[in-house]
Amino acid sequence: MTLADGIDDLAAAAARGDPAALDTLLAAVRPEVLRLCGRLLPNREDAEEACQDTLLAVARGIDRFEGRSSFHTWLYRLTANRARSTYRALRRRWQVETAGAPLPDRPDPRRTSVVAGTRLDLLEALDAVRPDLAEALTLRDVLDLDYREIAELLDIPVGTVKSRIHEARRQVRQRLTGAD
Repeated sequence: MTLADGIDDLAAAAARGDPAALDTLLAAVRPEVLRLCGRLLPNREDAEEACQDTLLAVARGIDRFEGRSSFHTWLYRLTANRARSTYRALRRRWQVETAGAPLPDRPDPRRTSVVAGTRLDLLEALDAVRPDLAEALTLRDVLDLDYREIAELLDIPVGTVKSRIHEARRQVRQRLTGAD
């Protein structure tokens, strides 16, 4: 039995209502969820917040895991969506705390690492495209799922996945470069 098989078995047991399996599952996937959130969010604290939000969403929604895709694929989708939601919530909170002042156009390079600045730019660009495009692009280019996994997860044909990713890349590239 592989680790993935063990996780899928734990997820299936948790989906059937086994609380011990759910606890074990959450503990087992936490490091991976934190790593994935860290790939999207620029600060460790933000990644930890998104990780906790994701784990809570897993606990609340595990009964909806149908096993059509692997648990990891389902988890990746949930993680990507929660990390993007965390970013939007943090951005709204920042705007309220700064009396509605807009975010700077570009992160200040004196106070923001290149990696963090790149992530912020990417999150802003992803937030500007349709959610279905942003989700497909995030699953492919940030979380490294293959086209087939994304198609299964989103329940759409592989050709549609490729089309969405192509269009999302075009729109994100346009936003990042400022070209029209």
